Amino acid sequence: MERLLVNGYIGEKVFSFKGFQTQKKNKHLEHLEDQIIDEGSKGGVNAVNFLKAIRNMLAGQSGKKVNMTVKWDGAPAVICGINPENGKFFVGTKSVFNKNPKINYTVSDINRNHSGVLADKLTVCLQNLKRVVSNGVYQGDLLFTSGDLKTDSIDGESMITFTPNTITYAVPSNSGIGRKIKSARLGIVFHTKYTGKTMQDLRAGFGTVTGGGGRNVFLASAGYKDTSGMSKFTSSELAKFDSLIRMAEGSLKKAGPILDLLSSYSNDPVAVSFRLKAYFNQVVRNSGSGFGRVKDMQKQFRDYYISFINAEISARKTPAGQEKYIQAKKDGLAFIDRNQSALYFAIASHKSLMSAKDFLISKLNQVQSIGHFLKTPNGYRVTAPEGFVAVDRVAGAVKLVDRLEFSRANFTMDKNWG
Repeated sequence: MERLLVNGYIGEKVFSFKGFQTQKKNKHLEHLEDQIIDEGSKGGVNAVNFLKAIRNMLAGQSGKKVNMTVKWDGAPAVICGINPENGKFFVGTKSVFNKNPKINYTVSDINRNHSGVLADKLTVCLQNLKRVVSNGVYQGDLLFTSGDLKTDSIDGESMITFTPNTITYAVPSNSGIGRKIKSARLGIVFHTKYTGKTMQDLRAGFGTVTGGGGRNVFLASAGYKDTSGMSKFTSSELAKFDSLIRMAEGSLKKAGPILDLLSSYSNDPVAVSFRLKAYFNQVVRNSGSGFGRVKDMQKQFRDYYISFINAEISARKTPAGQEKYIQAKKDGLAFIDRNQSALYFAIASHKSLMSAKDFLISKLNQVQSIGHFLKTPNGYRVTAPEGFVAVDRVAGAVKLVDRLEFSRANFTMDKNWG
């Protein structure tokens, strides 16, 4: 149980950050396969390049183009550090980047800007992280405050557990790590460091921490490290993965023109491209066994689009309000029916990329799968980490998550706080 969390650093060393790849603020990371909807054929090229680079890393052929971090299932996102504009320490959520930012320097600021459990947690962060972060601005995911820690019996062993979001993390109560977690006032994992002269101009570098969080802070590491060699591909696994990549590349070649067209409307809520992405999320929510045949999914998407548009029309009380959606339905169905073959390959591309990604995740999880559980009515079920973040110096960062395992649980599980 302890092998995973041995990467969490507790001690009195100086806090430091090893980062890579600078980009815009880390407000949201996309699933790798969704890049083809957001960025068209370019997104497909990026996705394949990501997969190939990770493949080479696991085959021992890496040119070090892609870096990997473990994606902890923490919540809420916490942003803290020294405001470059005034030199003051602050804490907050992603709302520090709002047009009207909520930046908290004092407990009074927190109580004015936030409420409930979130305000309580940010207060603990304010009181304890200022002793850890003395320079820069950092983003992390809160793992626990002391009141979240529980003692549970798992397979007959006493465990310290915490469930920040969907996944329950567990370590033996009597282990060194368990005792350090139990004595900490909060646990957090930092994965992003921001640099810049103003809060609005900050740019993000992804990475992980080294050093310690001191006595009161459990500072976990986002670093992915395989010291056992378990994640290395065998020759047969390489052959299978390469076959999946060739399948994805074949579909992407045929889908390229339609993907470029779809990407130009990806921010319009009634557009076919926006609804296609929403449809994939719905499949993840409702599926217990994975995506079906592409031909069946193509028909299901058309039905989904009709159902969505009809609901929008029904929600409008006047003919004037309905007119926009009636026209959108006419245009959208004409587009779907006119581009049946191209949409088939667009869906096939998404499915193929996800299959290749999940194959990689299964290998990465062989190193990082100990100590993760999902709560069920019958106790705990062993699960994998939430996923990983891959960072490419050219393409940026994407998340690698087994959507049918984690995302479905995350969609359907009740959250303990909001």
